[in-house]
Amino acid sequence: MRRRRVNGLNFNKKRKKINIPLVKEILTWTVEIMVVLAAAFILVYFIGLRTSVVGQSMAKTLEARDEILVNRFIYKVTQPKAGDIIVFLPNGNEKSHYYVKRVIAAPGDTVFIDKGILYVNGEEYEEEIECEKMEDAGLAGEEITVGEDEYFVLGDNRNNSEDSRYANIGNVKRDYIIGQAWFVVSPFDKFGFL
Repeated sequence: MRRRRVNGLNFNKKRKKINIPLVKEILTWTVEIMVVLAAAFILVYFIGLRTSVVGQSMAKTLEARDEILVNRFIYKVTQPKAGDIIVFLPNGNEKSHYYVKRVIAAPGDTVFIDKGILYVNGEEYEEEIECEKMEDAGLAGEEITVGEDEYFVLGDNRNNSEDSRYANIGNVKRDYIIGQAWFVVSPFDKFGFL
């Protein structure tokens, strides 16, 4: 005898069982992936800018083609201070490469270079690093008062640096600062915090 297939409801079929441990495992993995993606987004958005140093203006601290990470978040909660190594766009020019320089003077400070010696607020500036005497004082040959929301910056290689001493850079406006250079990624022998 042949069974005929009947269309419609069939109450004789067995129900499929749901594998609860498998569902829990899938949900756990999904949540973990979402947390990792959120953490990655936050790191990339606030800190993730990676850039290369161009030129020798920051030598010996940073050399040409060194890869650095820029902390873009820190200056949202604090202000740059003397000694910080900042990354900025000169005059806000978004078509230019990023400049990397050291902050020497903050808003309200006075800067003067006389016979190769740097003076901030009338006192000889104590360098954090070893620097040569400056051969060219540029605009700082006369006393400069740093304006509100501006910073006077110099490269560590003072005699081979395009910085605030020159009119094409001048004092760096706060709005043009991208962030603080804080970690060297490459070359490996310099790997670490600045």
